[in-house]
Amino acid sequence: MTRIKMQEGQAELPTRESTHSYWHHDPSPALLGHRTTDKLPAEADVVVVGSGITGAFAARELVDGGRDVLMLEAREACWGATGRNGGHCHPLVFLSKPTIAQFELDNYFFLRDLVRAHDVPCDWRSVGAVCRLSTEAQARAAEESVRLLRRHHPALADKAVFVEDPAELRRLRVPGARAAVVHPNAASLWPYKLVAWVLETLLGRNEEAQRLRFNLQTDTPVMRLQRLEGGDGGGSWVLHTTRGQVVARQVLLATNGYTSRLLPEMTDLIRPTRGQVAAFRPPPPSGDAGPLEHTYIWSTPDDADDYLAQRDDGLLIIGGERSGDAATRSQTSRDDVVDPDISARLRRSLHGVLSLQPEELPPATYEWTGIMGYSRDGHPWVGAVPDALGGGEGLFISAGYTGHGMPAASRSGVAVARRMMGRGDVVGGLPREFEVSEERARQAERTTLPRTLEEEIRMNTFWIQEQREETW
Repeated sequence: MTRIKMQEGQAELPTRESTHSYWHHDPSPALLGHRTTDKLPAEADVVVVGSGITGAFAARELVDGGRDVLMLEAREACWGATGRNGGHCHPLVFLSKPTIAQFELDNYFFLRDLVRAHDVPCDWRSVGAVCRLSTEAQARAAEESVRLLRRHHPALADKAVFVEDPAELRRLRVPGARAAVVHPNAASLWPYKLVAWVLETLLGRNEEAQRLRFNLQTDTPVMRLQRLEGGDGGGSWVLHTTRGQVVARQVLLATNGYTSRLLPEMTDLIRPTRGQVAAFRPPPPSGDAGPLEHTYIWSTPDDADDYLAQRDDGLLIIGGERSGDAATRSQTSRDDVVDPDISARLRRSLHGVLSLQPEELPPATYEWTGIMGYSRDGHPWVGAVPDALGGGEGLFISAGYTGHGMPAASRSGVAVARRMMGRGDVVGGLPREFEVSEERARQAERTTLPRTLEEEIRMNTFWIQEQREETW
């Protein structure tokens, strides 16, 4: 079926002129403007749309499994959300259902071990993360959440530590907090360089195999999908691009916030949402204050989820603020503007961790926006796309990370790739909440997500008790 008319709220194509992310200031010469072949192939075994962390790791798994992959990217490689995030991988153990917490931890260890084994030049540092709690209600809810983890899920018991001792809070650099939860397993990294390494390695496979295994085509937006029925394979897909058409037996949409551009049936299930990030060069430290030893997250008075990481060179990366409120999520696909009001909020929010006043900070060294895919029920959508959602045989998706893709996207990409090869979920532990189904889509329409950190923590204490370790 041909899709032309846009629905209200449907994502646009990625903008041609985007804001300048810090992570793109040192781009890969091998990937800029890369087109493995001068002409777009008319046919392909598998097409992966999107070259962020999901698409890269899915393509890696597919090529390892003997499949030939064509990757189509609307802009430069890794120019979307992965190249625009805050540069940290933080499994939210005490804020997630236990099965999801374990999946995110497995994802963290998978990336950590990959970086170590191959000496991937992506500035990976395992630093741990501090979740700052500002109110008594948040503190008591978090304390109960961690207690229940220890009681019902011993495997997660040491993965979240509740802290309320004032001296320890000062040491953690959150002296004004009521309490904190420390996640020992979290990292800061250069996400673009991680993905660039994966893509460059895949391109190197072509020379090793002396044939084309992986074909990357940048600046090739996919305008629409068309399903073709019949044939021995039961059907195929036509991808209409600005440079011509490609026919493929299987297609993976690793398009996150832009997914509804190609699947309008998912317009209300994955909503494009603009986040904003800034990089500051802090003033010289005073007293005993030195570089931050951890990454940080906290809830702001307007219920944004801000985060902070510091690079080895001292640069502070702060983000988490979104355009619009929690209900509307702004519904925008454009990352070509920076909101001055959000800029001011980001500067103010640093006071909670570093006790810096906004006037003490110099202008941002870099400030940029990116488009996240906010899931209607808060969970990614990973798997085969059913007919009712605009899919059919051969169409797959892994998208909708709700601003939390680094601890989930790489192994989600691996999982969906293995599904595409008929290997089932041998990746292990893909949460059932991530599965794509018509029934889930119906339930998602009735889902009400928590609006505050306290609500989110209290909801999770229920799931910790429901998902006792013997059941998962």
